[in-house]
Amino acid sequence: MYFIRFEKKIKYMGFSLSKIFGRNTSKNELLEGNSVETIIKEVENEPYGVSQNNVLYAGLNELGGYYFFQTVIVGSLKIKSKRGAILNFKGEDFEMQLEADMLEFESEFSGIPNRYVTKIDFKIEETTIKMLEEATLKSVEIKIKNNTLIFTKYDLNAN
Repeated sequence: MYFIRFEKKIKYMGFSLSKIFGRNTSKNELLEGNSVETIIKEVENEPYGVSQNNVLYAGLNELGGYYFFQTVIVGSLKIKSKRGAILNFKGEDFEMQLEADMLEFESEFSGIPNRYVTKIDFKIEETTIKMLEEATLKSVEIKIKNNTLIFTKYDLNAN
């Protein structure tokens, strides 16, 4: 995998995810620990999108001339796949579909009850990166097995 564990931090694709693997949490924090707002407060990076029970963190990465759109889903999603995933971007006059770079992946338990971390890399061509960066996105869908998660843009200023 592409991450390095520290006691209270995880480094993955340039993101620092703090307290995701929560230790020393109070009972109140455990009860509140699965809300989208709580997850957003605990993770140092800006969310790419939110759904009802999950937060999507994402970014582009390049390794040896190959480009990847890397995602981390934090929340209630607990899944194991051997068939990969599909990522659909939908926006104003814009649609793009990416396939997972890896067919097999599995959610990891975070240390907080009913909260998991799922990391999936998607292949992206260098020529399509600019189109994605310039697009006005309305939603991002991730399809894994029979599950479809729909993430909408999260506005930090509205909260």
